[in-house]
Amino acid sequence: MDLSRIEPAWLPDGLQPILPNLLSCRLIPNVDPALASKLGATDRHVSLGLVTVDQDDSTYAALDHATKFADVEVIYARSFYAGSGNASGPLSGEILGILAGPDPDEVAEGLAALREYLLRSACFYRPAKAANAVSFFPHVIPETGHYLSRLAGIERGEPLAYLIAPPVEAMVALDAALKAADVRLCQFFGPPTETNFGGAYLTGRLAEVEAAAAAFAAAVVDVAERPLQAARRPDRLRN
Repeated sequence: MDLSRIEPAWLPDGLQPILPNLLSCRLIPNVDPALASKLGATDRHVSLGLVTVDQDDSTYAALDHATKFADVEVIYARSFYAGSGNASGPLSGEILGILAGPDPDEVAEGLAALREYLLRSACFYRPAKAANAVSFFPHVIPETGHYLSRLAGIERGEPLAYLIAPPVEAMVALDAALKAADVRLCQFFGPPTETNFGGAYLTGRLAEVEAAAAAFAAAVVDVAERPLQAARRPDRLRN
């Protein structure tokens, strides 16, 4: 299997990928019913697949991808407070995600799809040359699975721009994204999130969603390069 990365054509030049690390990946073939119930599983969920990763947003996208390739559902996905830099242990990372399915084979297929997506398609980026090398997540999903479509309040299969950055970068860049393309803001994540970021889901036609994501990325880089751009008196107030 070729697991070389696929970088999107719309992504601006000068960005360096920050590849996610899959820290743990375990299968529970026949989960105890009491635990399954507490995690949000239903009677048809016999098996669980558990993953921890050092990037939460990449993992949410990968969990959604898994629902398109196996008979699985995302029953649990939570980011950890303050991010992977403050993890509780070497395998904790930034998120715990759990897939549930009717048998171990389906869950194993879901985990394989999730792993491939993490390796090939989903990651954070940083500006390669900016003095402030902020990390951010400009991601486009051409066709959503049933997990993120539910969270975004859109139909399954619709395009989604999944845009996350540190607080000020996210707000400036989200404004740029909404102005750059004919897209709709369908979910807003006001900072601070659990990992002290912010952002949004945007939807629309795929070309518009990609244009919005490109504008978001370019604006994040601009803030990183000129963070104090507005820290001066307006020209009209000068003597």
